[in-house]
Amino acid sequence: MVEDRWGSSLESNRVAGSRLELLLFQLQGQQLYGINIFKVQEVIPYQPLSHLAGSHPLVKGIATLRGITMPVMDLSLAIGGPPLKSPEDGYIIITEYNRSVHGFLIRRVERIMNTQWGQVQPPPRATGRNAFVTAITLLDDRIVEILDVEKVLDQVVHASTQVSADLSDGFRAEDCKVLVVDDSTVARNQIRAALEQLGVQCTLVTDGKHAIELIERLQAEGVDVAREFIMMVSDIEMPEVDGYQLTTRVREDERLKDLYILLHSSISGVFNVDMVRRTGADKFVQKYHPDDLAEAVRERMRQLGQWS
Repeated sequence: MVEDRWGSSLESNRVAGSRLELLLFQLQGQQLYGINIFKVQEVIPYQPLSHLAGSHPLVKGIATLRGITMPVMDLSLAIGGPPLKSPEDGYIIITEYNRSVHGFLIRRVERIMNTQWGQVQPPPRATGRNAFVTAITLLDDRIVEILDVEKVLDQVVHASTQVSADLSDGFRAEDCKVLVVDDSTVARNQIRAALEQLGVQCTLVTDGKHAIELIERLQAEGVDVAREFIMMVSDIEMPEVDGYQLTTRVREDERLKDLYILLHSSISGVFNVDMVRRTGADKFVQKYHPDDLAEAVRERMRQLGQWS
């Protein structure tokens, strides 16, 4: 149990947002994989797919469900494993990530697992298949690998990081710094690519725990963190210390009461809006659109009197 300098442990004073429900499933072997149940619309038995000439090798076809047409990918192949054998005997997970709907071919569904983000750990070295694993946890002594679906999708659908000209032209913020906290390498790089077009300097951190450690180190060096960064952009789903817990820890420190916190997540809905209020964050923006991030920076600079 890691103790922080704000008078509480990272295992105590949990907020409701630290709960995590995972849909567990298997691909080609016995390894258990998980994705956040909030991102799953439904799981259906395999159905015939319409094939498109020239589509990405990971896309095995398209399906239309309830009027929505979506690409369906072989998830085993997408994370560096072998292609699924006899996919017609498996299932399709329908998910919504970053404002779009996608399907993933899997072998079988295991169960729904209830846990806490505090019980989730960062993965081992990100090489090979592990490069697509954003965190790990345990179920009855079995390792569950939680997949970085944003990284999987980035192989097929590259999200644009280009900020619209009407937001970037004539707007420069060279002296502004933003602290970016996200366990997905793809998400961190997307945020940096968008904000650097405005001249913003980004400090990238891999999760809430490391954000706390960085803030503590800067404070020990005499840095006023709330002045050093015009805002902190934090993901919500992160191992050990999620975005809600990170926000709560920050708000417990009187020295950080003016640190502007923007929570940035692919999970949408009124739940996040309520949690922004309860934990003390300043704003919630759904992933991922570069203009939303650019507008948030412009709004914050207007609040600080640095932009009219």
